[in-house]
Amino acid sequence: MKPIRIVTPPLGANVYLLIDENISIIDAGGDSAFLIKALSRYVNPKEVEYVFLTHSHFDHAMAVPDLKKLGCKVVMHSLEFDLLKKGLTTLGYIYHFEPDVLVRGGERFDLGEIELEVIHTPGHTSGSVCYYEPRRKWLFSGDTVFKYGFGRYDLPSGNPYDLLKSLELLSNLEVENLYPGHEDFVEGNAKRYILKNLEVLKSVI
Repeated sequence: MKPIRIVTPPLGANVYLLIDENISIIDAGGDSAFLIKALSRYVNPKEVEYVFLTHSHFDHAMAVPDLKKLGCKVVMHSLEFDLLKKGLTTLGYIYHFEPDVLVRGGERFDLGEIELEVIHTPGHTSGSVCYYEPRRKWLFSGDTVFKYGFGRYDLPSGNPYDLLKSLELLSNLEVENLYPGHEDFVEGNAKRYILKNLEVLKSVI
């Protein structure tokens, strides 16, 4: 069992489909029609139980309102919801939704064979989170860290020093596979990329 990556418009954000007892996706992208059609190749979109948001920028979350109409439950950090309500993460796009589950970090979700732990990783936004699968050592990192690089911190609520602390936190995890919010994923010894990106960030702030 491995995540299925779906690259979504408009900015090539990665959505990860987890097919388990409770079918779920990590992030939702910005084009609901595209995503629903893509999901339909693997599952009935109405059977998707959870949408786990890493953050609420439009390229990761604008499809959420239509997914909620299908019955999906949305999980996001409480600080991120505060930003969304104020329009600070929509970046000029118009969308809004009410999350079904608000988290703060440390919560665990049992999907069947897969378990996801919420890790609060501010920096890209103040309410950004990553999701960690401790048995498989998978990390779904959103826009906190990528294979080559880390999230920008010049958007509303972004902060380079928060991001540095978040990368330090992630560097203490055993990460075998890294599934970021953009670009390629890494399967095998992925922790080395987190450590490298941590050193780069230290050198530029």
